[in-house]
Amino acid sequence: MASTRLPSTQGLQAFEAVARLRSVNIAAEELSVTPSAVSHRIRQLETLLELRLFTGNDFGLSVDGVAYLARVREAIAALQRVPGREPASQVRRLRVAVTPTFSRQMLLPRLARFRDAYPNIELMLQVTMPVRNMTAEEADLELRFGTGPFHDREFCQLLADDVAPACSPAYLQRHGPFDGFATDAEASRVQLLRTPLESWRTWFKARGIGLPEPATGHQFNDLGLALDAAAEDFGVVLMHLKLGSAWLENGRLVRLSAESVPSPNAYFLCWRPGAMERWECATFVEWLRQALRD
Repeated sequence: MASTRLPSTQGLQAFEAVARLRSVNIAAEELSVTPSAVSHRIRQLETLLELRLFTGNDFGLSVDGVAYLARVREAIAALQRVPGREPASQVRRLRVAVTPTFSRQMLLPRLARFRDAYPNIELMLQVTMPVRNMTAEEADLELRFGTGPFHDREFCQLLADDVAPACSPAYLQRHGPFDGFATDAEASRVQLLRTPLESWRTWFKARGIGLPEPATGHQFNDLGLALDAAAEDFGVVLMHLKLGSAWLENGRLVRLSAESVPSPNAYFLCWRPGAMERWECATFVEWLRQALRD
């Protein structure tokens, strides 16, 4: 269990400086101490927290380091504020590129909490298509869907999910019943909805189904569109259970199996090297990671 002792302000300043400057030597110059003193303070901090804050010799932050940096910068900023001398409120603008279904189902229902907690961060949300892993150049943070790693970005995994087949109640009534959707015969007698974001091979392999990946049929480049199409009786969709929970809860879709299979794909929040030096970037990353765990 991590120590309940408070970290020293010297250790926190050393961590923040190295995270921002990505150099022990430059951080030492800024703090007017020796490089060995900076390294010692960071080692003491990691020992106290029982966390690894950096990933390697280039001083890239670990996932825990990204999360802790946001809290450290917020604490340092709070300590620097003198009662009666608070500066005028400064708005920080943060551009976040998000995929359509994730933003509607996972982000927007939680976003009011971020607005209330950080009123000085002005979010500018823009839509990106997950199938291409592309965003506008101006995005500070971008959501990507896939297997990772992303060699052009630093990143942390936000959300992994399980998949299971689902269809509308009317489609089930016409084509069912199904006994777990676990045989070639059951999968062959329905229209399998396709998306480049999730292969039916994930389900087939796990359930021992010998069919190839479907090469024809309706195809959608957004998971939400595929779920909506299934709800409109287009066929059977391989549903991401967390992402598609609203479709199950409102009865538009029903699962065809009580079993589920881990998807090889996940949602990742990505950024260019150096972006975590900005307080608003580090704060949003840590907030979203925590919000999705709640």
